[in-house]
Amino acid sequence: MTTGEPSRATVTIASDALWRIRLVRELPRYLLCAAAIAGLAASARFAISPPKPEPAAAAVRAPAPPDAAAEAFAVLFARRYLTWNAAEPQASARALEPFLGAGMEADAGLELPAGGEQRVEWAEVVQAREPSPDDHVYTVAAQTDSAGLLYLTVAVARTASGALALAGYPAFVGAPASGPAQPAGHLREVSEPSLATVVQRALRNYLAASSGELAADLASGAQVSLPELPLTLESLQRLDWAPGADSVLATVEAQDARGVRYTLAYELDVVRAQGRWEVAAVQMDPDA
Repeated sequence: MTTGEPSRATVTIASDALWRIRLVRELPRYLLCAAAIAGLAASARFAISPPKPEPAAAAVRAPAPPDAAAEAFAVLFARRYLTWNAAEPQASARALEPFLGAGMEADAGLELPAGGEQRVEWAEVVQAREPSPDDHVYTVAAQTDSAGLLYLTVAVARTASGALALAGYPAFVGAPASGPAQPAGHLREVSEPSLATVVQRALRNYLAASSGELAADLASGAQVSLPELPLTLESLQRLDWAPGADSVLATVEAQDARGVRYTLAYELDVVRAQGRWEVAAVQMDPDA
C-alpha cells in the first residue's frame, strides 16, 4: 500500500575506540619499522659472527680391489718359509733369499732343528687387511704334512717403484673367527605341485649333466654351467621360496658313481611363462 509520502534516507552513527582507530592507521608504519629492525639485527649478527661453511662430507673411499700379485707374493713366501729339511739347511736359505734384505735376519730369522722336515701341501690367503694404501697384511692358511694346518700373517708392501717387498717378519696367528652353521630363517614352503615337479626334473638333469634334457625346462636366454661331478638325484627333501619370491631354495639328496651320498642345497631362479614354470638360473651365474 502506498501512502504518497517520500522515502527518507537512514543514517547510522557507530562509535569506535580511539586506540583502535590509531592502531589501524599506524599499523603499516609499525610493520615497516619492525622489518627494518630485524634487517639491522641480522646484518649485525653476520658482521660479528659470520656463518661458517658446512664441512664437506668426508669422501668415502671405495674398497681397493684385491692385489692379486701381492697375495701371490705372500703365499709364495709362506710356502718357502714353512717348507724345510733339516738335512739340507742351505736349500731353505736359498729359497728365502729373494725375499730378504739388509733389514732382516738371514733366513728371515728361521733356525732349523737338528732333524726332521716339513712340507706345505697347500696354502692360500684367507684374510687381508690394509693398514695403508700400499701396505697389506695377509693371513695365509697353510696345510703342512707335519704341523697340520697353520695360519701365518705376511706383511707385504709396494715400494715407490711398484715392486713387492716384505714389510716385516711373519707371525703365527689363530684362524679367522667362525661359528656354527646359520641355516636360513623361516621360509615359505612352495605349495604349487607344478613348480615342484619342474624344479625336481631340472635338478635331476642338471646334476646328471644332461644338457639336452635340462634345456626343456630352461627359460629363454638362461645360461647354466653343468657340474663336473655327475650325480644322481635321490630325492627332493624340501622346496621353499627364497626371499624376494622370484627364486626357490631346494634341498636334495644326491649320490655319485662311487656311492658317496650328499645333502645339497640349490637356489633356482624361476619364471612363469605362458602358464608354465621355467628355470632361469641354477645356483650361480656362469658369466659373472
